[in-house]
Amino acid sequence: MVGHIERRGKEVGLCGRGGGGEDLGLGVALVRERLGPYNGKRAGGRDESPEPGAFVPLEMLSSSQNYTGQILQPTYNPAFFSHSGYADSFDEEPPLLEELGINFDHIWQKTLTVLNPIKPVDGSIMNETDLTGPMIFCLALGATLLLAGKVHFGYVYGLSTVGCLGIHALLNLMSIAGVSYGCVASVLGYCLLPMVVLSSYAIFFSLQGILGTLLALIIIGWCSLSASKIFISALDMEGQQLLVAYPCALLYGLFALLSIF
Repeated sequence: MVGHIERRGKEVGLCGRGGGGEDLGLGVALVRERLGPYNGKRAGGRDESPEPGAFVPLEMLSSSQNYTGQILQPTYNPAFFSHSGYADSFDEEPPLLEELGINFDHIWQKTLTVLNPIKPVDGSIMNETDLTGPMIFCLALGATLLLAGKVHFGYVYGLSTVGCLGIHALLNLMSIAGVSYGCVASVLGYCLLPMVVLSSYAIFFSLQGILGTLLALIIIGWCSLSASKIFISALDMEGQQLLVAYPCALLYGLFALLSIF
């Protein structure tokens, strides 16, 4: 900018010599003195940035300025994390399956209890509300019926829901302690496993005969015996197993009819 003013001054000085040229030279000097902080270095020999709100030339705005400061890096303070609410690490948290209430060991023990009706029942395990196994067995029953050419998923879930409501009401009337709906659904769902065996047999052989009828009766007795034994052990209902087995046999008989017909 100063060079532009000097060239302009020289042109004016050449055009009109005399007092006007000297006045223009003095004006150029004054402009250079006023623009001194932005035209390079001051007398002290160090670069300075323009004051806030002052006029900054375009040449100075385009020039790059290197930042020589230090970046703030926070220091790690273990005492802060030890007293904070986020002190627990991920290693101390329980597994996801445990938080969801899924225990494969208990599922396996309940399955073995259903498959072996003579085996003693652990009432503490059977009194849990575990719906993982029942959902798997219901899906397996629907899938085997589908392989046999019967699309009965709606009937399976509908009968399961209505049957669990009926057995739940009956057990609450018969027992003193009472039982939750989730526990009833869990026990009836686990005892549905032998019915899956019957529906799997129906894929390869017809059950509409004497052999199929006998096999269906055996499976119905197996399911109802396992369910009644578990209910009696979990609810301390000694001497009432036949009373509990009868409505369970009616419920599993409906599932057997789905497999036969």
